[in-house]
Amino acid sequence: MSKRIVFTGGSGKAGRHAVPYLLDKGHDVLNLDLVPLDQKGVNTVVTDLTDSGQVFNALSMHFDMAEFASGMGPAPVDAVVHFAAVPRVLLRPDNTTFAANVASTYNVIEAAVKLGIKKVIIASSETTYGVCFAEGDRDFHSFPLTEDYDSDPMDSYGLSKVVNEKTARAFAMRSGIDIYALRIGNVIEPHEYTMFPGFLADPASRKRNAWSYIDARDLGQIVDLCIAKDGLGYQVFNAVNNEITANTPTVEFLRNWAPNSPITGEISGSEAPISNRKIRDVLGFAEQHNWRKYV
Repeated sequence: MSKRIVFTGGSGKAGRHAVPYLLDKGHDVLNLDLVPLDQKGVNTVVTDLTDSGQVFNALSMHFDMAEFASGMGPAPVDAVVHFAAVPRVLLRPDNTTFAANVASTYNVIEAAVKLGIKKVIIASSETTYGVCFAEGDRDFHSFPLTEDYDSDPMDSYGLSKVVNEKTARAFAMRSGIDIYALRIGNVIEPHEYTMFPGFLADPASRKRNAWSYIDARDLGQIVDLCIAKDGLGYQVFNAVNNEITANTPTVEFLRNWAPNSPITGEISGSEAPISNRKIRDVLGFAEQHNWRKYV
């Protein structure tokens, strides 16, 4: 069923693949970003999401010029997908990264709730697991990394994502709408599979990403599945592909390369250390872009 979706950050690395996926599924999309998206059929409203007034206004606009013909005012929005953020540390000062990511997420969710939008999907991150941007060589508590892991990042970016998850939970509890937080793994675009031979040759280089990844196109599928699945309230989903970025079975690999992290749950075959069982079981995710097809 075609839905009207406001997508924030559609011009970014993940968004520029997720938005075309949603269009292919028949959805109408309005992009909110500081940079226009070069995508036919998608209008970009340049929006500072840290400004609450701009957010309220942008979530209650026509999507394009053609919609003025209805004479009925802007049509209702079915879902908001919030991917816009300072995307990692060391791009802006730490306090700015934290403040921008937290304020923008609060503003987007608040506006959606008060405008009567019933579905919000936010981009959380693998960095909530505390190792990606940690000081020094830190070990994961245990494997597999599941959604009930005790998230404890040290850095401004990962901390902002933890706060955003709590913000989403608070709004979902008091409003009753569906808000799903995607803990997105290392996003891989199609041209980036050329990096994988290096990953395989140097396993230590992938520890900070828990030897896991998400193909940007498969992330589009996950977003679409979240839009289609109603009634779950607040949920956290790991958004990663199925398999570890290694040629050794996962349990054996982790015993060699993460010996200080106990294996406390089931891991079968080449299953990714960041578990995506929940999105497979609850949402029906079926990856289309396993790294082995391209390497």
